[in-house]
Amino acid sequence: MSAMSERTRLGLDILGAATLAGVLGDALLRAAPWGLNAFLCTVVLIAAAWWLVRRHHVAVTHDALWLAGAALLVASNFVARDATILHLFDAVGLVILLAVASLSLKGVALRGRQAWHYVHAGIAGALDAWLGVIPLVGHDVTWRELPSEGRMRQVRGAALGAALAFPLLVVFGGLFTSADSVFGTVVAGAFDVDFGDLLSHVVLFAVWGALVAGYFRGALIRSLVPASEGESGLSLGIIPVATALGLVDLLFLVFVVIQLRYLFGGATLVVAAGGLTYAEYARRGFFELVTASALVLPLLTGADWLLRNEPAAHQRTFRQLAVVMASALERMRLYVSAYGLSEIRLYSTAFMLYLAGVAAWFGWTALRGQRRRFAFGVLVQGFVVLGGLHLLNPDAVIVRTNLARPPVERPFDGWYAASLSADAVPVLLRAYPRLDATARCTVAAGLLRQRARLDHADWRSWNFARHTARRLLRDQAARLHTELCPVRHS
Repeated sequence: MSAMSERTRLGLDILGAATLAGVLGDALLRAAPWGLNAFLCTVVLIAAAWWLVRRHHVAVTHDALWLAGAALLVASNFVARDATILHLFDAVGLVILLAVASLSLKGVALRGRQAWHYVHAGIAGALDAWLGVIPLVGHDVTWRELPSEGRMRQVRGAALGAALAFPLLVVFGGLFTSADSVFGTVVAGAFDVDFGDLLSHVVLFAVWGALVAGYFRGALIRSLVPASEGESGLSLGIIPVATALGLVDLLFLVFVVIQLRYLFGGATLVVAAGGLTYAEYARRGFFELVTASALVLPLLTGADWLLRNEPAAHQRTFRQLAVVMASALERMRLYVSAYGLSEIRLYSTAFMLYLAGVAAWFGWTALRGQRRRFAFGVLVQGFVVLGGLHLLNPDAVIVRTNLARPPVERPFDGWYAASLSADAVPVLLRAYPRLDATARCTVAAGLLRQRARLDHADWRSWNFARHTARRLLRDQAARLHTELCPVRHS
């Protein structure tokens, strides 16, 4: 029998790591909302990657170290904040980091890559995670290389015997349970299993384990380096690209001319053409502007790739994009002034600021012929914005902003404020004595519901924000019950 190949050894170790990850994932991740469990699973995943790389002397780039640190930092946000939307962004951030880390595990440096390299890595990483376990088991591990003598032979013989005995046990066990009621009771008690719950454990274990195995297989076994480092020869020529950009320029020009008339209007602004009031103007069309700004960035990047010798046209389009973004941000400022702050408004503003930063970075790099610096900077900016949101504590900012608004403009929505995550609880409790009777009633009802949710939370969902809110609400429970009044809320 020939010695076991390195590919088979690595494949078996990946299957072992994936099995452990599947067991821990089933034990931890079924508790929601995620908190400590998400952080622990990330630690296990990084530890498994480190073990595999060290054990098999896989050549990785120096980027792997800071990517691991970034993943731990993002995962630690699950232990710090309670906001659901922030956790969604954290999960997306972890997926992006894993996709980028697959390049580093293949020995590919991250800096100097173009945007399509990252897109390619994301698609390849997703396909590997979902499908990679199949070639790992069917091709990468050469099962005939496994030793057939000694303990392994005994293990395989025992497994074969158990498989042969299973149908016989079922037949004879059924006869014996029918023949003896006491025996039947004992067997029924021993096998009193909730098969629905058992199935959920099996599915979560299998899915999570298969994802981990497929990801490591794609990153460590299959050497998939992005294709040619040179520039692609694809080009549409000057006429179609210039025509397309010219038409977009014309549309933007018309929009900007109309926007400049009203962009910096005051509180008495009325859009004569549509009969819009100041508040109506503030809220109308903001999200359309966000979408337009987000779509133009890929347009500019694609145009820069297809037509590199027309910088003047690109710069004109870029300046017009900046005006559209400024208009959207101004609309959001007017919107918050008229209606207060909410989750969707805060995160939309953060997204617009991110787009503005990406647009500025595009002008500083791609429009100056430094295209290879653009994609990495976009990635870094995204995680900077995510970190800034966590430092800002969005739900607490929403409550503070709405509390600071004069009640004559718009009454404080205590029910909405109390429905936010545990991040908002300390701010609400500090402001509670200053609220009017109606607001105290709604806030008290919402916070008591919040306490019930937190008191029933699993230890796996623990994080600092929930722990702090639970402690404060327990201290203030009697006071909140005295303020409670029968008010119906839709």
